[in-house]
Amino acid sequence: MEGFSGLFSDKKQINYFGKGSEFVLIYFKNILLTIITLGIYYPWAKVEILNYHYKSTEIDKNSFVFHGTGKEVFVGFIKVYTVLLLFYSFLFYGAFTNNPTFTAITVGVFYLLLILLIPFAIHGAIRYRSSRSSWKSIHFSYLGDKMELFWKCIIGTLLTILTLGIYGAWFSVDLRKYIFSHLRFGNLSFDFKGKGDTLFWINLKFFFLFFLTLGIYTIWYIKELYTFYAENTKITQNGRDISFNFTAKAGDVFELLIVNFLLAILTFGLATPWIIIRTHAFIFRFLEIEEGLNTDTIQKINYDNYSNATGDSFLDFLELDLL
Repeated sequence: MEGFSGLFSDKKQINYFGKGSEFVLIYFKNILLTIITLGIYYPWAKVEILNYHYKSTEIDKNSFVFHGTGKEVFVGFIKVYTVLLLFYSFLFYGAFTNNPTFTAITVGVFYLLLILLIPFAIHGAIRYRSSRSSWKSIHFSYLGDKMELFWKCIIGTLLTILTLGIYGAWFSVDLRKYIFSHLRFGNLSFDFKGKGDTLFWINLKFFFLFFLTLGIYTIWYIKELYTFYAENTKITQNGRDISFNFTAKAGDVFELLIVNFLLAILTFGLATPWIIIRTHAFIFRFLEIEEGLNTDTIQKINYDNYSNATGDSFLDFLELDLL
């Protein structure tokens, strides 16, 4: 029977064992060094935090590894802020001309350029983060095409604007489908099967019930949203689709939110490291992979050794993160 144990594997649990008492030292040390160095230390701070979260996350008693370096992120950091410096110089030039028409044009061009750069940043960030992530020396890789993603983002953004935000749910799902369908882990592939109308209905219910319940419905909204994203994410191994499950109840979400809120208020934000750890632990505690995934037969492939962290740094500037 031992020969069949890998084929008919049980549900897989992704375990997260980070500790607030450990993370607090990393968190505040990095804040202090980033302030002292006027932001220069930030790339190394980011890498250290990613390293901690990766090594604290495991499947089958094997942890994930982040291979990125502070130097890679720093180079991306410099590229992004050089471009932004040029953008802001152009913006300030328009502001000091005292010509309202020219000023309006420079502001419009500034934001248009930022919007046009976002798809390239998303592509670069996913490609970089994937190539620098591994488990048991097996790397992730992202095979998407940047121009294909660019046009998908531009068309989706325009349709969202023209429909006053209504198309946003379909755009979000379409973007997630594209990214996941081009994501690989060794010889495993991924997909996202969610539908835009389902996400739209989830968001619409939240829009109306939030006010009717004085915000209390947020608990059910978060649970429903996590369930939607988890259960529509698929792993394909040997032609078989394997799903994720998110098993949290509304009471579990309530406990997370209320304790995190009290920690933040009562400590004036000093408990932020514990809040981060609690949130990570919560997600992985209730996230499981359905039966059928055989981790022993995942094969290595030639991964994309992509070291350009510019896209990742640009998303940081926009306060967006893939983690």
